[in-house]
Amino acid sequence: MLREEGLETPINEYRLIHEAWPEVMGQGIMRFTGNMFIKNSALYVHLKSPALRQDLMMGRTSIVHRLNNAVGAQVIERLVFI
Repeated sequence: MLREEGLETPINEYRLIHEAWPEVMGQGIMRFTGNMFIKNSALYVHLKSPALRQDLMMGRTSIVHRLNNAVGAQVIERLVFI
């Protein structure tokens, strides 16, 4: 029913940002996380720490996979740190 009404994607995007990100990344990363949004299958995450941004850049592919698994759907294809 959600798919027919076109609501599945927005709900999965909400779940990825508000549920999967904190669960997958943990409270330590959450302290340095600012605004997040999804555009064109990419999750844009503002990080308040340049050092953390550099560390997470190396594991982007793994993080994308873990976030999609936590939601149970292919929501994003890439991760962009800003």
